[in-house]
Amino acid sequence: MAAATENDDTGLDNQLNQGSEPAPVDLSPPEEQKPLSKNAQKKQLKQQRYEAKKAEKKAQEKEHKRKEGERKHKEWEETLANATEEERLKLIESRKNLRKERMEKRSEEKEKKKERLTRAKEIGQNVVIDVDFAHLMSESEISSLVQQIMYCYAVNGRSTSPCHLWLTGVQGEMSTQLDKLPGFEKWFIEKESRCYIEAMADRKEDLVYLTADSETVLDDLDPKSIYIIGGLVDRNRFKGITMTKAQEQGIQTAKLPIGEYMKMSSSQVLTVNQVVEILVKFLETRDWKTSFFTVIPQRKRTGVDLVDCSKLEPLSEEHQEKEGDADESTEKHELLERKKVCIEVPLESGS
Repeated sequence: MAAATENDDTGLDNQLNQGSEPAPVDLSPPEEQKPLSKNAQKKQLKQQRYEAKKAEKKAQEKEHKRKEGERKHKEWEETLANATEEERLKLIESRKNLRKERMEKRSEEKEKKKERLTRAKEIGQNVVIDVDFAHLMSESEISSLVQQIMYCYAVNGRSTSPCHLWLTGVQGEMSTQLDKLPGFEKWFIEKESRCYIEAMADRKEDLVYLTADSETVLDDLDPKSIYIIGGLVDRNRFKGITMTKAQEQGIQTAKLPIGEYMKMSSSQVLTVNQVVEILVKFLETRDWKTSFFTVIPQRKRTGVDLVDCSKLEPLSEEHQEKEGDADESTEKHELLERKKVCIEVPLESGS
């Protein structure tokens, strides 16, 4: 089948610090383009203001980090200048030992991550990101999707119970942009040029496309099933395309049981990396409630939640420690608006 690749933390972390915001994936039936309504124009303006404010905040944080680095460097130089020769040598040696300890700890963490991802490949839950829509997207839209895939991989790599990720339909510009990512060839991920229906022809009965238009609500994750997430940056051009695709291929469909636990805002969308993270959280906790309230930000909810957030089960100490050790750039993305590469998740009927 596809060649599995290993993890390269350095290249991924560098890219996560640079990438642009991912763009939305909308999954409802195709319809003609219409002029934006006044309400839609207001939402668009609000989003533009938000993006501008976020860019300004990011610039301020970058400047603060630069100044903080200069301050610490200056303090270190002053400390050395005021120390005796013997003290100076001890300080330098102590700093070297500290750096060595950090490097050893990082190396140990990488090895543990490698073991987890290797085990996931052998017996873990298979999750596919279907990128067989690249021909419908512009180069910038593909870039947004590539950025989203990086976040998916980072979240999965940090998990104590990771899934085994697949990318199917990787061709043309999509393949080119993915290959440009430093260390991508070492990722623990399956890269398949064919569509999943061909690459996994011997397991067609196990394929389940996650789409908002499905009438089947996902109650649990079946280890034998292969769950598919649509990756399409469509700007609302191709509503319902994934449901139609699944029906034409004759495979199962399902939707997340979000409506049973909370009320979503009018946009009713989740980013692809949020969907992947929800699945990964569920693999860790086997609890949809915990998974949804851990991943879905408050701003995406509206009205009174259907469950009491205060009663959520706390994460394990191991999980909390893992989150604390995660790289800063990856943690920040969980607090940011991710409205570009999206998957629509409507409320259950009657919610």
